[in-house]
Amino acid sequence: MADKENCVRVTRLAKKRAAEAMALASSQQQRPKKNRVVLGELKNLSGDVCSDDSQHQKQQKCRPKRKVKEQALEEKKEKFVVVVVEEDGAIDIDAKSDDPQMCRDYVSDIYQYLHKMEMEVNRRPLPDYLDKVQKDVTANMRGILVDWLVEVAEEYKLLSDTLYLTVSYIDRFLSKNAISRQRLQLLGVSSMLIASKYEEISPTHVEDFCYITDNTYTKQEVVKMEFDVLKFLKYEVGNPTIKTFLRRFTRVAKEDYNNPNLQLEFLGYYLAELSLLEYGCVKYLPSLVAAAVVFLSRFTLQPELHPWNAALQQYSGYKPAELKECVQLIHDLQLGRRGSTLVAVREKYNQHMFKCVSTLSPPPEIPDTFFEDVKD
Repeated sequence: MADKENCVRVTRLAKKRAAEAMALASSQQQRPKKNRVVLGELKNLSGDVCSDDSQHQKQQKCRPKRKVKEQALEEKKEKFVVVVVEEDGAIDIDAKSDDPQMCRDYVSDIYQYLHKMEMEVNRRPLPDYLDKVQKDVTANMRGILVDWLVEVAEEYKLLSDTLYLTVSYIDRFLSKNAISRQRLQLLGVSSMLIASKYEEISPTHVEDFCYITDNTYTKQEVVKMEFDVLKFLKYEVGNPTIKTFLRRFTRVAKEDYNNPNLQLEFLGYYLAELSLLEYGCVKYLPSLVAAAVVFLSRFTLQPELHPWNAALQQYSGYKPAELKECVQLIHDLQLGRRGSTLVAVREKYNQHMFKCVSTLSPPPEIPDTFFEDVKD
């Protein structure tokens, strides 16, 4: 099973190269085996990451670049990007979208539909399920589980969308089904298995999820829990998440910058994943959390300026006052006032590939004036 962790996807263009690499590898000293990341006892887990691979080695396992084709696509994209200015002078952000799946003629209708979907009762977890439903699971255990799942997603190079869906399944299942703490990790890996099948091109295998738990659970137990979760969800596994709305709100926020601001984008991803750790964020709609994340990202980078504007209010549908409680909660997470023992997200975004955004520290207090209505 250790060999599976180190294997790379072989393409037709790399078959010959792969054979040469195997011959070279056999002549070199064998790499030490990577320690498996195991959740272990919930009450004893410290949250430390066990990994021998350096980030540089991970970055080397990238797909071959097709520079000529990419350049042609970029040139084509530049020719057809049109900025549409509405009658009131506001920029139509949808007209500038480079997402081929989002036609500007109906992208607003799509997000209106997603906003209605996120409010459906059967797609929402109970805001107080740990008090009303669960007898053996606490908010701290939930946070440890999500923190560990962040490591698992990074270990298997899963999309962030897979992580968000996983947490959504967990919260929704726990809202109706009481389970013991010994089965909480089983619920976590089974939920990630479902999300992986929905989001990933090449889903992670059941055996890999058994392995990552140090074979605490058998393949049959994981598959059985997968069936239980799917049955509970009525096989409706698609669901809008924080990431769904964060893409759109970040694109609106970038309009204030002359050049592409990757730091703002990565900071938003970091704060959004931090919010997954906090049980107190379960009660908020994903779109509201996404809006709060953008608000706090802008405040962190430019604390002297008002972090909200008319465009963000228009496209998010939220006024600053509606974001205040959620913003302050995530602000406490960012400063380490809450969840300071959960380190996976912080270490993940302390890498240069994410511009080390987890090291950025905003002012300890957010002025109340920033939560007043914005002026056009």
